[in-house]
Amino acid sequence: MSFAQSKLPNVTLKTLDGKSINLSSYNSKSKPVIISFWATWCGPCIKELKAINSVYAKWQKETGVELVAVSIDDARTKNRVKSQVSGAGWDYTVLIDDNQELKRAMNVVNVPYTVIVYEGKIVYSHSNYTPGIENDIYKKLQSLVK
Repeated sequence: MSFAQSKLPNVTLKTLDGKSINLSSYNSKSKPVIISFWATWCGPCIKELKAINSVYAKWQKETGVELVAVSIDDARTKNRVKSQVSGAGWDYTVLIDDNQELKRAMNVVNVPYTVIVYEGKIVYSHSNYTPGIENDIYKKLQSLVK
């Protein structure tokens, strides 16, 4: 599988409470990190994040994974992100890419777009959502931490 790039770029985004996080800091984590691009207006994105949410606690316990949900909502829709996240009860780190800097840097065309970063490398990616894709993600996570 080839990736547009092999690691996360040096791009800083804000969390829902305004804290800055540089994405490249996730390259140095020794546990897997899932980066999931989504938007409030994207039904398949919401389905994927909900599907992962139902098994996330188990994944964290087993693999130490962290999920970072990157919203690509722009100025018109970014106000909906916080209520979407709290309404869904997602315990993810949520970052706002409202000027789409990270989306461009990673050549993301469609959402949902999900990558797994492990030991500084992007080791998995998929775009679009199909029911059950969380099982593929889980198998990949298990293979990384064996």
